[in-house]
Amino acid sequence: MSSRDLKGSGLTDRLSAAADAKAALIAKMKPKATVIDPLFEERAAMREAELQAVREARAVEKAAAVQATADAHAEVQAGVAAAEEAALAEKRGARKERKQLTKAEAQQKRDARYAARKAR
Repeated sequence: MSSRDLKGSGLTDRLSAAADAKAALIAKMKPKATVIDPLFEERAAMREAELQAVREARAVEKAAAVQATADAHAEVQAGVAAAEEAALAEKRGARKERKQLTKAEAQQKRDARYAARKAR
């Protein structure tokens, strides 16, 4: 027996082993058949429903924030209007009081002239 027979690695054996290895590498590279998940559509629908719920919640929060801002602005405007109205009412009151005093002074002057005429 020769040393080749003992090793069991003749030329044909080596060539077939190389061909097998090359075939295995090529088989690894080939694209595999896609496996479609049977629950894929259901999961997609659930994700879409969750997204819609989150969007609606955010829209409600945003609307509430906008409403709160509008309410605060209206409250400030009402306060400014009330302050302006109070200032105007105070001005009117002061004017009426001045008119009353002027009227009273005019009445006193008339009375004084009348009394002066009577005294002559």
